[in-house]
Amino acid sequence: MIIVVDTNIVFSAILNSSSKIAQILLYPSTDLEFYSTTQLLTEIEKYQNKIKKLSGYTDAELKEVKRLVIKNITFIDVEIIPQESFLLAKDLTKDIDVDDTEFVALTDFINGLLWSGDRKLIRGLATKGWQRCIDTNELFRLI
Repeated sequence: MIIVVDTNIVFSAILNSSSKIAQILLYPSTDLEFYSTTQLLTEIEKYQNKIKKLSGYTDAELKEVKRLVIKNITFIDVEIIPQESFLLAKDLTKDIDVDDTEFVALTDFINGLLWSGDRKLIRGLATKGWQRCIDTNELFRLI
């Protein structure tokens, strides 16, 4: 199963390494393939100080936890995602959250499922007929 990982999923795993989310990422089922865009890495760096403050991690601890959480994710450069996927994603996310455009575009491009904890995004995409999201509980049940 091809899963595109949204930023909020990785943030949650970093902040709580014993959560369901972290367990799925750290010890993935052999039939799961995780993907994301490099935007995820950029966002982790952007919010690194906030993550450290919330988690209480030292710089070294955060670096190690981040490495472990993202080690099973393949990162795709957005340059290889076709324009058609981006146009669809822009249309779908424009009035929900444009920050998720890359993740929706990648999901469309690789024919995967978008794993997100953002209920507003999931509901908004569903109301537009886009049923390619999966939440943590669904994914946990599947594995």
